[in-house]
Amino acid sequence: MVFENLTENISRYFAVFFTAMTPVGELRASIPLGLGALKLDIYSTLILSIIGNIIPAIVIVYALEPISKFLMKKSKLMDRFFTWLFNRTRRKYYKKFEKYSGFALATFVGIPLPVTGAWTGAIIAFVFGIPQKKALLDIFLGILIAASIVTVIVKTVGYVKFITVG
Repeated sequence: MVFENLTENISRYFAVFFTAMTPVGELRASIPLGLGALKLDIYSTLILSIIGNIIPAIVIVYALEPISKFLMKKSKLMDRFFTWLFNRTRRKYYKKFEKYSGFALATFVGIPLPVTGAWTGAIIAFVFGIPQKKALLDIFLGILIAASIVTVIVKTVGYVKFITVG
């Protein structure tokens, strides 16, 4: 009986943790899953969701630069692509982004809508050349904002309505 409860709880924890790691679901899916469908307590759900959501961001922030440099060395097409991407993005948006960079990145990640979140925020940080530690701090703050918003919505509206509407 004790072993069954332990394995059931562990599998529920893993479900929330790994859902938070997904590029589309992130916190928008893991918090309603944990609080609603799986009936976990708020603390476990938030901790698992936040840790699960920050891990892919860390990997992306630290992996994209070496991968892009490797690809640029190995392929002229990739070299042209990344040169075009960096030059175009930074030339077109850098002044606006530089003015609000930390606030903008944290806010972008913190708005729990489709295509916003830690994954996209990490890619944006890479494209704009935001220093890795600063990018991760901004992304983490955004994750905390998103977790707060989603938790309040789930607790006030309910997870079923949140999943079908949001």
